[in-house]
Amino acid sequence: MFSDRAINLTPSATVELNAKVAQLKKDGIDIIKLNIGEPDFGTPENIKRAAKQAIDEEFTKYTPVPGIPELRQAICHKLKAENGIDYQPNEICVSTGAKQALINAVLVIAQAGDEVIIPTPCWVSYEEMVRIAGAEPVLVPVSQQPGREFDLDIAAIEKAVTPRTRAIIINTPNNPTGAVYLKETLEQLVELAVRYELYIITDEVYEKLLYNGAVHVSVASLSPEARKISITVNGLSKSYAMTGWRIGYVAADRPIVAAISGIQGHMTSCASSIAQRAALEALTGPQKSVEVMREEFSRRRNMMYSRLKTMPGITCSDANGAFYLLPDISAYYGKRYGSTIIRDSCDMANFLLDQAHIAVVPGASFRAPDCLRLSYSNSMENLQKGLDRFEEALSYLK
Repeated sequence: MFSDRAINLTPSATVELNAKVAQLKKDGIDIIKLNIGEPDFGTPENIKRAAKQAIDEEFTKYTPVPGIPELRQAICHKLKAENGIDYQPNEICVSTGAKQALINAVLVIAQAGDEVIIPTPCWVSYEEMVRIAGAEPVLVPVSQQPGREFDLDIAAIEKAVTPRTRAIIINTPNNPTGAVYLKETLEQLVELAVRYELYIITDEVYEKLLYNGAVHVSVASLSPEARKISITVNGLSKSYAMTGWRIGYVAADRPIVAAISGIQGHMTSCASSIAQRAALEALTGPQKSVEVMREEFSRRRNMMYSRLKTMPGITCSDANGAFYLLPDISAYYGKRYGSTIIRDSCDMANFLLDQAHIAVVPGASFRAPDCLRLSYSNSMENLQKGLDRFEEALSYLK
């Protein structure tokens, strides 16, 4: 017998799809990946050199659970210089990726009987993290008002608050919508959270991937009250092409971080010592590579958005951040190709994988049932080829 926690857990759709795509590629099938949530760039050379130097210097032992002091100090400097938030090193905990930082935060503030509000569409893991903690995710759709598509619906969030609500999880820039929440929206969210004594867990891992003049605002920077209730999660995976290095961190008031460090000490102990030294170089070394990647993502986004807007039956909102677009494909529901009938986004994703050999993620996985999530973290050549295949496959459906 397994625990209810294990039995009721929904596997990550993106992780499962990656495994299926890997097997197809191993079988010799040319799959174009529009599903992957990681940069296609290599980790910058200076970061790799720092890791090699760490190995050569035998920096391969355990470190303090919350991270080496130099890295925590560098994170504090980064948060002050870039986000306008003052933290001390003892208010930082470095984790094995931002995903661990997130679940650590949820485990610290939520337990059985609690509720955590999650605006939708949302990243696939937030709901399951809340359930692992024994709490209940409360899903609140974002705004669909013209000009405010995918912005937080503050009134709807307030209606969802109950005496059991402990926290709100937000992600800006957002996966999967690409939305970047405006300062005034976040100020309203803080006012609500302070009034109801709620925490805001804010996932800011895509903060450097901004387009169309969008500006990222860290919730904790808005006021002393905002800082007190904010649990800021970030990492190096997206901005520095370091997904496999598994370095994330959380910044919050000292008592919260002490509790997070205590939990982590019993789960994984410290993050990789070598990866921590690489992260230190990423934060303190040259930053040109970050802008080079952002500019290329912007170029790809413009191309993909332009192509999607011209495809029959496809509607798509623009995105100001991250590296995803979320086209609505519901006009094709009920259409068929041979014996294949498109009933939902999962059917469409499977159809595209089987017939067009392109991998996309069904929007149902993100609580966006009429959409597909397409990532432009692939080469321009592959993106163009993949969109050609996408458009051709849509023409098969009658």
